[in-house]
Order: sequence, then structure tokens, then C-alpha cells
Amino acid sequence: MRNVYTLVCTVCLFLICSGLTAQRFDDVKIIPHEITEKIYMLEGAGGNIGIFAGEDGVLMIDGQFSDLSEKIKTAIAEISDHPVKYLVNTHWHGDHTGGNANFAKDGATIIAQHNVRKRLTVDQVRPFGRTTPAADTMAWPTLSFGEDLEIHMNGESVQLMHIHNAHTDGDSFVFFPEANVLHMGDCFFKDRFPYIDLEMGGSVNGAIAAIEAAMMIINEKTTIIPGHGSLANKEDLRRYLAMITTTRDRVNNVSNADTKLEDLDIESLTEGYDGWGDGFINSEKWIGTLFKDRQE
Repeated sequence: MRNVYTLVCTVCLFLICSGLTAQRFDDVKIIPHEITEKIYMLEGAGGNIGIFAGEDGVLMIDGQFSDLSEKIKTAIAEISDHPVKYLVNTHWHGDHTGGNANFAKDGATIIAQHNVRKRLTVDQVRPFGRTTPAADTMAWPTLSFGEDLEIHMNGESVQLMHIHNAHTDGDSFVFFPEANVLHMGDCFFKDRFPYIDLEMGGSVNGAIAAIEAAMMIINEKTTIIPGHGSLANKEDLRRYLAMITTTRDRVNNVSNADTKLEDLDIESLTEGYDGWGDGFINSEKWIGTLFKDRQE
């Protein structure tokens, strides 16, 4: 009887949690932002989606959460009559890859850097003993690359570039040279402190190097799709780079081998960046990332 009771409780808890998970997306709207006649950014919940639509089909960059897939499909259908042919993942985090399986079932080919596939195919042990289970096999990239890949479709070229150890160990930029549009994934959080996944190959100096690499690719007229935040330009990226380097240097200047995180004055270290900590990563978490990365 006890085993039956335990089973019933487990099932009920699962159904309740599943319902709550779905409900948190009920009010999310997928908002399209037109960049060119063929390229859009879709804003919803999670990482910003890029859409490249034309006669050859739709190339999609990142897919947000699984529970939003139907809303995303509806938004894409208002842009193009063609199906999603390719879905590119800029990295492996769930707010960018959660929709993989749903679009793969509709025929989309999932594309990502090798390390993204590696992380999606096995359980990932996170800080404090948490584990992110391996993704459904339908969500795994079926086409992966090392350093770069170029796709030719809709009369243009799409350049995928691996960025080493920045936000994670599997980041990619997606650049549209003819349209002068760059999707940076989570290598760019516009006007907010970023999440750098130190446990999954990310690093502060790598994040800085990623921004510097982007600076060499773009010009003053480039439209940038950040992983999080509104559409941006090169000046926005300069401001972001200045924030990271300034706060990193401040932490390094007040830290030594005996310094503890609780000894740091968060307010002084983030001075001049009011509002940057209003997102997922607040001031304390950002300074903690800088401090931890310095110690390793």
C-alpha cells in the first residue's frame, strides 16, 4: 500500500509541476522585429530568436523553451509560408535549445558546434549537485561543426563561427554578410550583466575576446541580435565591453589571495552601471562571477 501511495504522490507532483511549468508561458507573446525583408528577430521568453526567410526555406537561430514552440511556429508562419529548414543553436542552454525536438519533428535539421551536441547528449552536472538531464534524442544536432560552417540559401550566405570559451565552450556567432546582421547568442547581453557559465567552459576573458572578435566583424551600420535584450549596434557592444572590462579590473584591483567574496563592496564595484543588474544576473552574482573566475 505504501508503494502505491508513493507512486500516486509522485505522479500527482509531476502533473502539478508540469502544469505550473506550462502556465508560466501562458502570457508570453512572441514579438517579431523586422531587420531586413528576409531577417527578423523574435522576442519572447529566453534567448532571442533569429529568422532568415526566403524561397529556399527558413533558417532559425535558437528556439527558446519547448512550451513556446507552437507560439513561435505561429509567428514564423506570419513571416513565411515555408517551413523551418535549419535550426542553428548558438549554445546548449535550455532557453535556446528547448524547442529543438519540436522543430526537428517537423523536419528541421539541427545545427550546432560540436560541444553543443556533446552537452545535449549526456547529463550535465551543474553547481551544488544539480543535474541537467540529457536532451531528447530528437533535440540533438544532426549536423555539427568545429570552427566554422557556411550555409548558402535564399540568395545569401550564412556564416557560423565557433567562439571559444566565452559564455560556454560551444558558442557560435551567426553572421549574414550581405545583410550586415550578426546574431551573437549569449556572448552579448545588451545593457545588463551577463551570465558566464564558468562550469561549462565559459570565462570572463573569453567573453571579452568574443566581443573583440565581433568588433572586427561588424561596422557602425551592423544590426546585432543579442542573446538577451533589444536589437543593438556597435556602440551598444562597445558599452557592453567597457562594462565587463571595467568591473573585471575593479575586482582584480581590490582582490588578493586572502580576499573573500563577502569582503567586496558590490556597490562601488558596479558604480556607473545602475540598472544593469535588473535582469537574471544581479550585481552580486556578476561580481561573484568575476571574483570566482579570477580565483581559478
